[in-house]
Amino acid sequence: MAVSVSAPVLPLCFHQSGEQSSRLAYIQQKRLSPGRNSRSSIGFGAEKVRKSRVRAPVCRAVPPLLFKDLDADDFRHPLDKQNTLLLRAIPGLNEFGKALLGSATEQIMLLENIGTSVLVSKNQLSDLHGLLVEAAEILNIEAPDLYVRQSPVPNAYTLAISGKKPFIVVHTSLIELLTRQELQAVLAHELGHLKCDHGVWLTFANILTLGAYTVPAFGQMIARTLEEQMLRWLRSAELTCDRAALLVAQDPKIVVSVLMKLAGGCPSIADQLNVDAFLEQARSYDKASSSPLGWYIRNAQTSQLSHPLPVLRAREVDEWSRSLEYRSLLKRANRISTLENV
Repeated sequence: MAVSVSAPVLPLCFHQSGEQSSRLAYIQQKRLSPGRNSRSSIGFGAEKVRKSRVRAPVCRAVPPLLFKDLDADDFRHPLDKQNTLLLRAIPGLNEFGKALLGSATEQIMLLENIGTSVLVSKNQLSDLHGLLVEAAEILNIEAPDLYVRQSPVPNAYTLAISGKKPFIVVHTSLIELLTRQELQAVLAHELGHLKCDHGVWLTFANILTLGAYTVPAFGQMIARTLEEQMLRWLRSAELTCDRAALLVAQDPKIVVSVLMKLAGGCPSIADQLNVDAFLEQARSYDKASSSPLGWYIRNAQTSQLSHPLPVLRAREVDEWSRSLEYRSLLKRANRISTLENV
């Protein structure tokens, strides 16, 4: 049975302003088919319900939980903690990067994204803006800028430039592929990078490695030495940010569905994909790689990747959703208050 993460029929929509509207949920239900979304259906008629106050959040059966006192270490993955300490222990890493590159490459990356994308705001793709603002409020973090960029490759990434406001970039093909709930989970994942100060490390890592390869001998040796450690850190950081996505989605199947679609989804078959079957696939991968030969192949398969395999990320999300650590965070959280009258 295919798993649908679309909103149930006629739930109440809970907005950050505290409003409820079953009418808004009805409009969304009419425009969204189960498990699918298209770029044209990002908006779902929010203008019909007090346009000046609605931020177009995800419709939920109950208002979302807010983590007002959330600290990054509350959800940081153990491997992220370990590999971050190892990176910080490398002598002269920050100084070398700054001396090698200065601010020129950072500025190039900033202007490249600003010049080729659409900046999301209250007046530009306001529904998408509402998803970001709600996710940031749940995670207790200031919302960064958000850009939408035309690309056939489903992707989203975060850049934190020194002295400038960080920003998230989402590709149009990713918007086409995901439901609203899944898209908000992606935004939450990227916010997780900022919550954990990954943004600066992500940008720095890419620039440092690229810059080191452009100088002879010494620079190339440093780049090769750093590459394995840096990729190991990047993979562990992704596991942390998948947890941030779960804290916002508050349903593990939504986050797992994102990973499943990135592994093998497209808009035409999205409503046929099955989250439970994908989790079973993850368990079978663990079993197949448990032998000495399987362990070696698995390490060879993942050692040069910046992200863990989707099936392994799905398994991690599923396991953490059933952990005492996650349940403890939910108990500490507060629900958005709602008006007594609709």
